[in-house]
Amino acid sequence: MTTVFDPIDLSGTQLTNRIAMAPMTRSRAGEGGTATDLTVEYYAQRASAGLIITEGIQPSVVGQGYPFTPGLHSAEQVASWRRVTDAVHAQGGRIFAQLMHAGRIGHPVLLPEGQTPVSASPVTPAGQLFTAEGMKDFTEPRELTDAEIRATIADFAAAARNAVDAGFDGVELHGANGYLIHQFLAPGTNLRTDEWGGEAEARIRFAVETVKAVVAEIGAERTGLRISPANPYNDIDEPLEEAETVYPALVKEIEPLGLAYLHVMENAEIRDLTLALRKQFSGTFVINVLGPTGPDDHKVIDDGIADLISYGALFLANPDLPARLKAGGPFNTPDSATFFGGDAKGYTDYPALGA
Repeated sequence: MTTVFDPIDLSGTQLTNRIAMAPMTRSRAGEGGTATDLTVEYYAQRASAGLIITEGIQPSVVGQGYPFTPGLHSAEQVASWRRVTDAVHAQGGRIFAQLMHAGRIGHPVLLPEGQTPVSASPVTPAGQLFTAEGMKDFTEPRELTDAEIRATIADFAAAARNAVDAGFDGVELHGANGYLIHQFLAPGTNLRTDEWGGEAEARIRFAVETVKAVVAEIGAERTGLRISPANPYNDIDEPLEEAETVYPALVKEIEPLGLAYLHVMENAEIRDLTLALRKQFSGTFVINVLGPTGPDDHKVIDDGIADLISYGALFLANPDLPARLKAGGPFNTPDSATFFGGDAKGYTDYPALGA
């Protein structure tokens, strides 16, 4: 029986185990959206993961959705991430960059003067966003034109090339959690009547074309996609019955490309859909299970539901998580007060076993 501690070949990238570090926004980037000394230390500490998937990295200036998040669209950013990937590789780890365009989840104060968040349609999300100026109400995003959609796809491809130049083993496209790709997929945020919206076959087009552009730039073996069907996060309206149409259609289109993996973030409703997508997708299948992922949830590997499991907060608080899972604990408790922003506290100061 395959276990979470067994190695796996990820489209030519050899992983020492099936434990992935999930992407987690930490809002600790340096000036100009660069990785810092602390970033290097943080990821190197967690290099025993079979695969590290970084925090969301914006592929363009307008893709930024939160303060102090990193990018991969300037030479300075690329050079800063090279230090991270070198450190992870020196520890025997493997690392993919998650490319995340936040779309409507943002605010003009985060962007250069005169720019505003963009989306599939001008639908304002409910709620507020933390900024360096305090909490701000979300604003109405500007609807992307056809030419801007194509330019955004090109931005993803360019950022993927930058990721490879920075030494990453590959990239994960963030198509989940209510960010731009998800905004095109969901009917509540995509009200378009052109070729990028309407029926499911049109709403998946932006995701499919973005995946294809990245594959053409860096290869399918270096490209993964993350999705979160029927996830209402960030005020997304995507009923389960819609998800049961959209995501099989999406996977049908990307399946022939031979991607490195498909990463599914579950919620309480979708295990049956997860199983259907698992059957449909022939490549490596990664799952992030419902709720805080606990130390016993890796049974999804034993049961054949997934090939890899990704851990978020548990990996954040336990830099040597694979060793702790193998030993049955003990586990450090995540400190939610230090998840976003700040310094080493709650970032690089969680102790390893025996420390």
